Amino acid sequence: MTTDLKIEYFSPKNLIAYERNARTHSKKQVGQIAASISEFGFANPILIDANNTIIAGHGRLQAAKQLKLEQVPCIRLPNLTEAQKRAFVLADNKLALNAGWDEQILALELKALTEIELDFDIELTGFSI
Repeated sequence: MTTDLKIEYFSPKNLIAYERNARTHSKKQVGQIAASISEFGFANPILIDANNTIIAGHGRLQAAKQLKLEQVPCIRLPNLTEAQKRAFVLADNKLALNAGWDEQILALELKALTEIELDFDIELTGFSI
């Protein structure tokens, strides 16, 4: 288990996409990620291995390139075995999809966002009205 995580900054040009990444990112979704980064900052670092290959964050990398960012935050996970890296690439994407929503709380939160700040773009959350 990695316990000493630190953020390092790299040029997007120096990061290598995992060529067998099974997750796809549409232009629309990359645009949504870029809008989120613009609004909230790059708050979710890209996870990379010892060779700068992406384990998690392919969509964030595409968004960073779209935004023409010179550097992006990364966390290196150098101690994963090849099997662990391949499994994590899948797990990082799939485990989030396995979650559900409390529809009542979600509705309350979206409503609160529109009442708190009338010009807040709800689509920055990935939801649409």
